[in-house]
Amino acid sequence: MNDLPSLLGSRRRVLVTGGAGFIGGAVVRRLLAESGATVFNLDKCGYASDLTSIEAVLAPLGAAAEGRHQLLRVDLTDAAATAEAVRRADPDLVMHLAAESHVDRSIEGPEAFIASNVSGTFNLLQAVRSHHEGLAEERRSAFRFHHISTDEVFGSLGETGRFSETTPYDPRSPYSASKAASDHLVSAWHHTYGLPVVLTNCSNNYGPWQFPEKLIPVVILKAAAGEPIPLYGDGANVRDWLYVEDHVDALLLAATSGQLGRSYCVGGHGERTNKQVVTAICALLDQLRPAGAPHADLITPVTDRPGHDRRYAIDPARISSELGWQPRHAFEQGLEATVRWYLEHQEWCKGVRERGGYSGGRLGLVA
Repeated sequence: MNDLPSLLGSRRRVLVTGGAGFIGGAVVRRLLAESGATVFNLDKCGYASDLTSIEAVLAPLGAAAEGRHQLLRVDLTDAAATAEAVRRADPDLVMHLAAESHVDRSIEGPEAFIASNVSGTFNLLQAVRSHHEGLAEERRSAFRFHHISTDEVFGSLGETGRFSETTPYDPRSPYSASKAASDHLVSAWHHTYGLPVVLTNCSNNYGPWQFPEKLIPVVILKAAAGEPIPLYGDGANVRDWLYVEDHVDALLLAATSGQLGRSYCVGGHGERTNKQVVTAICALLDQLRPAGAPHADLITPVTDRPGHDRRYAIDPARISSELGWQPRHAFEQGLEATVRWYLEHQEWCKGVRERGGYSGGRLGLVA
C-alpha cells in the first residue's frame, strides 16, 4: 500500500464508526500508528467492543499521540446524538464500519440488526450530508464517505463463479438483508444528494482481536480447552478468507483513492470449506499444543445454521487493477499468526466474553 499520509493528503480529521470493533479497531490502529490524523472513534461500546488494542498502539506513541484518538460513545440509532458527534468530529473523511455483524445473532434477534444497520446508517447519512453541505469549497472537494459492507449481500454461489461488483443482490439472512439495505441507502444518497461516497464489500475477515464468537477464534479456543469443536452441517460451506490487515490496506486505498459512487469487492483469494479451516486449525494446534493432539478428534458435527449460504468467493479484479491492491498474507500464514495470537491472549478472550455476556455457546437456532 502507498504511504498513508500521502493517501490522506489534506484530510486531517477522520471519523471511524465502529472503531472499537474488530475491523474498525484495525483501521483506527493503522491511522494512529502511520499518520498524523486525528481519529474520532464513534462506537456505542456494545458487547463486542473493546479498546485494548488501540490503547496498546497509543502507549508507545506517548505525548506525540495525545488527543489524536477521541472516543465518541454514541449509538447511531440516536439521530440527535449522531448529528452532534459528526458536528464535533468535523471530519474530512468518514469510514462507516459500525454494524451488528454476527449472522447467528441476527437469526435470534433481527430487530437489533435493522435498527443498527439500516436506521443507524440512515441517521449517519443525514448527519454527514448536512456536514458536507456546510464545508468550505476546498474541504468539500476532498471529503469522502466510505461505507464498508459484506459479500453476504450477494447471497449464495454455486460450485463455480465469484462475486463481483455487478453481481445482483440476493441476501439470505437478517444480517445480510440489513447490510444490503444500508448499501442501497448509501448509493441513493450519492445519486440523490451528491454525497461523495465509496463502497466496499469484503469477504470473511480473520486475525487478532476478533471477538471470540466467529468461526476461527471459536475453534481455536474450543480446541485449546479440549472441548468439542462445533462444525455446522457437513462442513462443506465455502468462505473466502481475508486477513484483517490486508483488508485495512484495501479500505484505506478505497476510502482515499476509489472512484466516487463506485463499489469495490475485496477478497483474499482464500477459499476454503469450513471443514478445511477447522482441520487446519487443529493441525496447527497439534504442533503448538501437542499434549492435546490429535485435536481433530474434537470436531463434532452440529445442526446446520438456518438458511446457511453454501459458498462465497470474491473476484477482487477491480480494486486490484484500479487501485493496485493485493493481499499480503497467504491464508496459511495469516492463520498461523492468528492461532498463535489467540493462544497467547486467552485472558483477553475470557475478559471480553465475560463483559459481553457471551458464554461461548451456540447461537442462531430456530425453534
